[in-house]
Amino acid sequence: MSKEMEIVNRDEQSPVMTSKTPTVTPGVDIYENDDEILLYADMPGVAKDAIAINLENGRLTINGHRSAVGEGEVQFEEFGEVEYERAFSVPQGIDINKVKANMDNGVLRLHLPKSEAVKPRQIEVQAG
Repeated sequence: MSKEMEIVNRDEQSPVMTSKTPTVTPGVDIYENDDEILLYADMPGVAKDAIAINLENGRLTINGHRSAVGEGEVQFEEFGEVEYERAFSVPQGIDINKVKANMDNGVLRLHLPKSEAVKPRQIEVQAG
């Protein structure tokens, strides 16, 4: 049996994926400065209108859906339909009315501004 034939036989015996959309945890980087918490989530192939962000009771959830792309009958697929899901606990003091998000080149950028009450401030010392 040739090596080529062995490869074909192994592929024929590999498990068949079900039609259920796989759920993936996106990679995330989180930064904090005096004014805000910045969250960058890697969600390639997700359109901005296919993202849902919810911030409620100190819990941030991010969901996104990447639709399958391509035309014709699928012969082999590694880059198909995917659901992205991730959840975080968010500290008190986030000004939820000023939260902003944008999607650029497959990266979700989420700006979570701190309320004035929790921002560090310098206290001026006066002569006595």
